[in-house]
Amino acid sequence: MTDKNVLIIGGGVAGLSAALELARLGLRVDLVEKSDFPGGHAIQFACKAADKCVKCGACAAEEKLRDAVQHPNIRLLTGAQVENLSKNNGRFSASVQKKPAYIDPQKCTDCGLCFDKCPSGAILRGFSKSHSPFYSLCEEKCLYIKDKSCRVCEAVCPESALRLDKSSESYPCEPDAVIVAAGFTPFSPENKPYGYKIFKNVITNLELERMLRLESRAVRPSDNAEPKKIAFVQCVGSRDAQLGHVWCSKICCGSALRMARVIKTRQPETEITFFYMDVQTFGKDFKVFYESVQKDIRMIRAIPGDIFKTGDEGLRVTFLDPPSHETIEEIFDMVVLSIAITPCNDSKSLAELTGLDIADSGFFDIAESKSGQGIFTAGTAQGPMSIAESIASAGEAAWKTMKYLEVRSEK
Repeated sequence: MTDKNVLIIGGGVAGLSAALELARLGLRVDLVEKSDFPGGHAIQFACKAADKCVKCGACAAEEKLRDAVQHPNIRLLTGAQVENLSKNNGRFSASVQKKPAYIDPQKCTDCGLCFDKCPSGAILRGFSKSHSPFYSLCEEKCLYIKDKSCRVCEAVCPESALRLDKSSESYPCEPDAVIVAAGFTPFSPENKPYGYKIFKNVITNLELERMLRLESRAVRPSDNAEPKKIAFVQCVGSRDAQLGHVWCSKICCGSALRMARVIKTRQPETEITFFYMDVQTFGKDFKVFYESVQKDIRMIRAIPGDIFKTGDEGLRVTFLDPPSHETIEEIFDMVVLSIAITPCNDSKSLAELTGLDIADSGFFDIAESKSGQGIFTAGTAQGPMSIAESIASAGEAAWKTMKYLEVRSEK
């Protein structure tokens, strides 16, 4: 079936995995990713190995991205969105709108001068050595796009790789099947009583992932010093009936505990406290890991009520002590919020585009799939999943796609 083409919407770990499965079988794949950097959230994750591999999935995401960008059967369109999708005589017709290619990957040497000199922070940096170019331009922050007042990035680029007068491009596509792997949107904890984006030293687990990936250690954003006491707060935005988020995000407990172990290994003087409802154990090796990590991490089965800032950028955390049922106040140097996996912001528009159904949770309803019509879903577009589960889900979507195309070919 080398004459078949599949459109995949979403270039996270599920989209990359599905693309590779199909491309290796000889199909052509158009992989459309909304952001400038493929790999989704997973490509931003840090390796959490302390003394040995803990199967966190970070290296798997890196491998999938590397292989996908090199595969000749995959056309990867970043900074792009599917504008319309229709079906006629068994085949789809789609139009992909791609943002201007402000940075030429053939000329860019990834020197970073544009990143260093941009006065508005409009130049963004990638996360993987497979991101090419390693930098991109954020249109929302760019002063040139706003009012034509700044062209500093162009001026400092020694290779003339950056051009601000580029235009967007449109790519036609005629796929035989479609896979929606649009991923998830992290919950924003700004309205929670934890001071996120008010107190500098309150960060999310995803921000800690990026910190550990870039710097290999935990530091306080306020002064770049190593924190002496860190608190992890679980289930921020998940298992919350008031928000309508009654699901467990599944990955947060394991991910946070693995990050805590890495920090404790690299920064042994740091005291770490883990606030939780109950620890969700997923994976055959997690039980052994959990028993081991409790020797180094203080576990408190309670969720803090409020966080207040002290005069030295410390954080006063209020919580109910389980044994005594008394309200306790304790000061930490940094607080990490494990935020929920929530439905992708584009779910409703993608549902309108593809005809897919949305479940009460806001994720795509796989029970009411359109597989018989050649439209499939994969990864966290269906609901919370680990990296390993997303890769498995992508494999299943690729298999269903092949079966659908085989049936179509026989008609």
